Amino acid sequence: MAALPVPQGNDAGPLGHNPRSRIAQWARKDRNVAAVPEVNAVDRTRRTILGTCSGAHFIHDGFSDVLYLLLPLWQSEFGLSLTQVGMVRSLYSGAMATTQLPIGFLSERWGEPRLLSLGTAITALGFIALGLAGGLAALIALLLLAGAGSGAQHPLCASLVSKTYEGGPQRAALGIYNFSGDLGKMAVPLFAALIISELNWRASTVGYGTMGLLGALGILLILASSGTGDAPASKRDSSVPGTHVGWGIQNPRGFSCLVLIGILDSASRTAFLTFLPFLLIDKGADVETVGLALALVFGGGAAGKFFCGFLAERLGIVRTVIVTEMITCGGIALLLPLPLVAALALLPLVGLGLNGTSSVLYGSVAEFLAPERRSRGFSLFYTLGIGAGAVSPFLFGSLGDRIGVEPVLAIIAALVLIIVPLAFLLRGNSHRQRMNDDPVGGDM
Repeated sequence: MAALPVPQGNDAGPLGHNPRSRIAQWARKDRNVAAVPEVNAVDRTRRTILGTCSGAHFIHDGFSDVLYLLLPLWQSEFGLSLTQVGMVRSLYSGAMATTQLPIGFLSERWGEPRLLSLGTAITALGFIALGLAGGLAALIALLLLAGAGSGAQHPLCASLVSKTYEGGPQRAALGIYNFSGDLGKMAVPLFAALIISELNWRASTVGYGTMGLLGALGILLILASSGTGDAPASKRDSSVPGTHVGWGIQNPRGFSCLVLIGILDSASRTAFLTFLPFLLIDKGADVETVGLALALVFGGGAAGKFFCGFLAERLGIVRTVIVTEMITCGGIALLLPLPLVAALALLPLVGLGLNGTSSVLYGSVAEFLAPERRSRGFSLFYTLGIGAGAVSPFLFGSLGDRIGVEPVLAIIAALVLIIVPLAFLLRGNSHRQRMNDDPVGGDM
């Protein structure tokens, strides 16, 4: 009896279908269905990390920028000169800058969540204790403590967000993260001004410090439950291809240019915000009005995050930085002769320019860094920028005691213009612009 032919192709099986082909189709469908929950889990983890880091940014920027409201009150209560006012602001920022690099290194061994929660708790406790401060010495000690704790937020959160969105909408995620900080800048001084008008400044620091302490606990619980955190650095094998050593800077020239612009931008922005309340008080503003003014500046800054992100996509980083710096310089110069009401109306535009440059810079840092060294790279960038912001209030405060607030603000406006020619050095140095080329100069 002749052997039956083996079914081939679509001639096999009932109704002309190949059973093996049908099984293969079912297997492919099963794999596709199984992939959906995996993708959803990744999205949920990303949203959890972005939401938690954004909340931490809100809390810490609130701590940092409510000081601008408190400085004139401390000057009045403790009899401070402008030099001492600048020193107080500088000490907080200086402590923050000093701890960022060590925290960045420690995060590679211990992971970000515990350090971020601990830093938030330290800052919150420092602000609660400020409610008991009886003089300049106590202010200095407690602001050093609070600033040291706040050094954890920028490098750890920026690193977490950028690594979580690696290969995804990273710039958009960092934009949301940065925007949340502006919401803290805008809401917390206004909230504190309302408390001060009803009670006093001590009640505002204790109240917001308590909120920060609860936030620290929430950060720890949420990030721990999401399984977030890097493996210890000792477990990484630097001999594996694609693994970077040192700082992980893939384009030293572009990164150095970015850092230099960040230093000048941070120095001018911090100095301006430190002495803006004194300019407004000279124009007749009270505490509530100063709180409103800061909210207007930071509200404009929040809008600037979105506006400048859109502008950078259309015009590029260089042209966007030039536009924002020209707005900042012109806005500060116009504020000086204007009466109080007109100055308040101008502040949102000044805020847009003031924060526009920083939003473009922060969104570009990750492009120059290897993913496994992002904590270090962000720590270095923020340390140098915030370090410049720490020094500038003291220097301009010393100058203000000699020549007055208005001339100091005019000098700050001129300092902003130095950034314009530096912006041209960024042209062609973005890693995104050279996606198909090796980074210039290798790693550092």
